[in-house]
Amino acid sequence: MSDATVILQMICPDRPGLVSELAGWVAANGGSIRHADHHTDAGAGLFLSRIEWQLQGFGIPRDVLPEAAQSLGERLGGEAQLHFSDDHPRVALFASKQSHCLQDLLWRVQSGELPMQVPLVIANHPDLEPLCASFGIPFVCVPVSRDTKAEAEQRILELLEQNKVELAVLAKYMQVLSSDFLERFPQVINIHHSFLPAFKGAQPYHRAWDRGVKLIGATAHYVTEDLDDGPIIQQTTVSVSHRDEVEDLIRKGRDTERLALARALRLHLRRQVMVYRGRTAVFA
Repeated sequence: MSDATVILQMICPDRPGLVSELAGWVAANGGSIRHADHHTDAGAGLFLSRIEWQLQGFGIPRDVLPEAAQSLGERLGGEAQLHFSDDHPRVALFASKQSHCLQDLLWRVQSGELPMQVPLVIANHPDLEPLCASFGIPFVCVPVSRDTKAEAEQRILELLEQNKVELAVLAKYMQVLSSDFLERFPQVINIHHSFLPAFKGAQPYHRAWDRGVKLIGATAHYVTEDLDDGPIIQQTTVSVSHRDEVEDLIRKGRDTERLALARALRLHLRRQVMVYRGRTAVFA
C-alpha cells in the first residue's frame, strides 16, 4: 500500500482557479501530489485534469474516496473518476489467427509491464490455443459466421460477465462488433493496421501500396459503432519505399501494430487517457 497512488480524472466547465482548487483539495486532505496534468479546451469551454497523489497518509479513507471525488466533481459542475494504481483490471484479449499482437501483450503482462489480469483469451479460430497454453491463459474459441453472429456475441458477453471482465482488447480479432454488443459492453480497445483516418476498413496495406505511400502506421483506438472511427489513443509509424512490396508493408506494419497497441493499453491502464467530445486527451 505504501507505493499505491490515487488518480483523479476531472472534466468540468473551465473557469479561473481550478488548478488551485483541485490541488488545494488534495493538499487539505494531506495528499502528496506526484503528477499533475491539465488541459483547457477553449473551443468547448472545458477543463481537463489528471492528478495523482500518494495514498498513504491521505486523510480520506480509501473506501469513501470515490464518493468524495464524485462530490467534488458535482461541486465543480463536471464529472470525476477515481482510480487506484494498485487495482489491476481484468482484461479479456480477443484474437483470430494472427499471433503477433496477442503474444506481445501476453509477454508484457507476464513481465509485469502491463498492470492487468488476463482471465481468458477469446478467439473465433482455434489456432492460437497452444500459444495461450504456453502462458497458462484459458482459451475459449467462439466461432463466428454471418448466420451465427448474434449467438456468438451473446456467448462472448456471457463469458465476459462470468469472468468479471472490465475491458476487452481486440488484438487482431478481425471481426466487427455489433452496436448491440457495444451497447452492452462499451469498454473495448482495437488495433487497426493503418494510420487512421487513412485507409479505413479491410486490406489497408494493399491500398497503401497501391497509392505508393512513404509512411505507414497503426492506430489503437476505442471502439464505437462507426467502423475504425473511435477516439484515438496511440499511433505509430514506419517509413516505406518504392522498393517495398505488399509483404514488406505487412511485415513492417506488424511491428507498428504491436507497439501502438501495447502503448495504448498501458496509457489506458495508467489512467492517462481522457475521452471527451469523441476525442482523447492523453497525459503521457
